[in-house]
Amino acid sequence: MRAERIETVRRILCVFPRYTSAFGTFEYSYPLTDGVQAFMPPQGLLLIAAYLPENWQVRFVDENIRPATQEDFEWAEAVFVSGMHIQRQQMNDICRRAHAFDLAVAIGGPSVSACPDYYPSFDYLHVGELGDATDELIARLARDTSRPERQVVLETTNRVPMTEFPIPAYELAEVKRYFLGSIQYSSGCPYQCEFCDIPGLYGRNPRLKTPQQIIAELDRLRECGVTDTIYFVDDNFIGNRKAAVELLPHLIEWQKRTGYVVRLACEATLNIAKRPEILEKMREAFFVTIFCGIETPDPDALKAMHKDHNMMVPILEGVRTINSYGMEVVSGIIMGLDTDKPETGEALLAFIDESKIPLLTINLLQALPKTPLWDRLERENRLNHDESRDSNVEFLLPYDQVIGSWRKCMEIAYQPEKLYARYQYQCDFTYANQLKMPVSPEQKSWANIKRGLIILRNIIWKVGVLGDYRKVFWKFALGRLRRGDIEGLISSALIAHHLIMFARAASVGQQNASNYSMRLREASVPAE
Repeated sequence: MRAERIETVRRILCVFPRYTSAFGTFEYSYPLTDGVQAFMPPQGLLLIAAYLPENWQVRFVDENIRPATQEDFEWAEAVFVSGMHIQRQQMNDICRRAHAFDLAVAIGGPSVSACPDYYPSFDYLHVGELGDATDELIARLARDTSRPERQVVLETTNRVPMTEFPIPAYELAEVKRYFLGSIQYSSGCPYQCEFCDIPGLYGRNPRLKTPQQIIAELDRLRECGVTDTIYFVDDNFIGNRKAAVELLPHLIEWQKRTGYVVRLACEATLNIAKRPEILEKMREAFFVTIFCGIETPDPDALKAMHKDHNMMVPILEGVRTINSYGMEVVSGIIMGLDTDKPETGEALLAFIDESKIPLLTINLLQALPKTPLWDRLERENRLNHDESRDSNVEFLLPYDQVIGSWRKCMEIAYQPEKLYARYQYQCDFTYANQLKMPVSPEQKSWANIKRGLIILRNIIWKVGVLGDYRKVFWKFALGRLRRGDIEGLISSALIAHHLIMFARAASVGQQNASNYSMRLREASVPAE
C-alpha cells in the first residue's frame, strides 16, 4: 500500500548519507569489480519513497555513489534523510546543506529512533517505524513545506503491518552500483542479547511480510539489474522458525523459475544448526552465506550477555554443520567483554584457526542506547562519552590493553597466508556442498561473461601483479583455475582483498575498533 493520494503535489529528495571506511562495507573490494561504489541499497529510505503518495515526485541520492548537488536541492521542496549512528555526522551535514536552500528536512531510521537528541537541527524527527507518524509527516508537508518555527517530533504509535508494505522503490537506486542486493522479510528478534538494540527498537515478536511479497520484491530487484547476491537484512532469519519454513519453498520455486542466477544470504542465530530441515531447504534455495553472531567462543561470556542459545550446540560443531549444507559462516565477534582475560585474544585466534571461518567482524564492545548493556553500564557509571575513544565502555581490563589485543587479532587473523588457507578450506569443504545446477542461459550470456572477465582482469592485475601478497594469491588462484572454479576464485579474492587491506589499516590504528564508534568520523571523505 501507499499513503493516500493527496491533490497537492510535492517534490521530495531522499538522501542517504555516506559511510566512512568500515570493516563490513567492503570498500577495498570495489576497485576490483566492474563499477561497484556502495554496499547495499538502503531499505528504509527506499521504502519511504515507495510509500509516498503516487503523484508526488521523488528523487533518491545515495551519497556513497554521488553527492546531492545544488540542482537536487533546488529541485526539492523537502528533504528526507535516514541512517545509523555511525552516519550521524554525515546526516547532520546533509541537514546543514539542505538548510542552506531553506528546505525543511525530516530524519527517520534507527539512529534518530533511538537517540532523538542527536539531531537538534532537523525540522522533523520521525521516531519509530512506518506508520501514523509517517502519515502525519506527509500531511504536514502537503499543507506547507516551509520550515516549522521549532522542531517537530512525530512518533509512531500505530505501525503499518509489514503485510501492507509497498515494494521499496528499488528502481530509484542504481542497483548495479551496489556490492549486494538487499531485502527485508521480518522485523524484530525474540532474543534479548544484552548488547543488542533490536528488541528495544523493533520488538521481540517478529513482524513478517508474506512469501508473495518477498517473491514480488525479488522479481523487482531482478528487473532493476541485481544479478549476484541478495542479502536478507532481517535481524534473525529464523526469529520465527515456522514462518521461515513456510517461506523457503517459495524461494526454491523462484530460483527454479529464474535459473538460480542469484545467491542468497542472511543473518541467523547459531542454533539454526539444530534445524536440519531448515538448512536443507536453505541449501535448495541457494543460500550460500549465513552471518551468525557467535560473539565469543567463551561459554561464560555468552551466558553473561544472555546469549545462551549459542550454546544449544557446540560452536565448532554448529559451524561445521552449516558448512556441510554448502553455506559459509560469517561471524560477529566482540572483544572488551567483562569476562575477557589477558589471554582472550590468543584464545580468539585459536578459535579462528580451528573454525576455518574466513570473515569475522571483530569489534570492540560498544554500548548502544535502548539496550540492557547501556542501562547496566549507566548504573555502574561505566559509560564514557569521549568520542576520541574506540568504545564508549569503561572496560574492566585496561583500555590500552584491550585496544592492543584487538589490533593484534586483526593483524594476525587477516594475514594473507592465514586468510587464504581458510578460504581454501571453504572451497574444498563448504562450497563443494552447494547445490549443483546447469548453467542458465543468462549466466552464459556475453554480458555476464564480459562482467566476469572484467572482475577477473582487475583481480589479476591489482592483486596478482601489483599486490604485495601476490605469491599467496597465486598459490590459491592456480589451484582454483586448475579445477575450473572461476567463481570460487573471484568471490574469495574480492572479499579477501578487503579484509587484508582493512586489517592492515586497523592494526596500526587507522580504523575504528568498533563499527559504532564515532572516532575518526570527522575524517570521512565526501562523495566525489
